[in-house]
Amino acid sequence: MVDLTDGPIPIEQLLHDSADESCGATVLFLGTTRRWTGSEESGRTETAYLEYEGYREMAMAKLTELELEARRRWPIQQVSIVHRLGRVEIKEASVAVVVSSPHRAQAFEAGRWLIDELKIHVPIWKKEWFAAKAPQWIHPTKNT
Repeated sequence: MVDLTDGPIPIEQLLHDSADESCGATVLFLGTTRRWTGSEESGRTETAYLEYEGYREMAMAKLTELELEARRRWPIQQVSIVHRLGRVEIKEASVAVVVSSPHRAQAFEAGRWLIDELKIHVPIWKKEWFAAKAPQWIHPTKNT
């Protein structure tokens, strides 16, 4: 299941829907808005909130492609990928990936692959609004 939402991500519902009697592992990844970016060495910047924009039709198509590819690569039974659009406050979830499989290694591998590929290929853009400076569009890197 893939979805884009303008409201809070229904995390409990996603976990409930991921239950499968053939699975011994369920992995949930949540991407949340953090208050501080940067490091102690380079300087930290306070974030006020994030804002996401997306090309909905293409984003849904790409999310569906990722789900199908993950199912081809790993023996997973349940997959949910939900990304939020619009304003996302500090500590709120902007993206959720849930994967259920018979064994934990496959669930972890598939979940990590899905979030990494989502950030690269799905047309969703993040704008970070800072507390004390102008907003900035953020481009994903391998470590974000």
